[in-house]
Amino acid sequence: MRRDVFQAIADPVRRDIIELLATESLSVNEVAERFKISRPAISKHLKILNECGIIDFNQVGRERLCLIQPQKLIPAFLWINQYNKLWEDKIDSFENYINQIQSKNDKK
Repeated sequence: MRRDVFQAIADPVRRDIIELLATESLSVNEVAERFKISRPAISKHLKILNECGIIDFNQVGRERLCLIQPQKLIPAFLWINQYNKLWEDKIDSFENYINQIQSKNDKK
């Protein structure tokens, strides 16, 4: 079964793994050592990330290195980015509202 990027980022542990691997490639054991969950649970998360194409494994001796494939995150970035303007407008509107209230209170 081929999964997609949205399934990968849906879980907070997988998002943490992506963040971790964004700065350096680590072995499966090194990834597992950074979390307070079982090694089999980490392996399952890594498998899902691999199925989504976000990480690849590279066998180096007896270790499997986890390598991030950041280009695979582009669809999620593009989908989220389309809402950026919407939220900026809402935040600007809220900020203007707060400034109006403060201005009225300052005049009292």
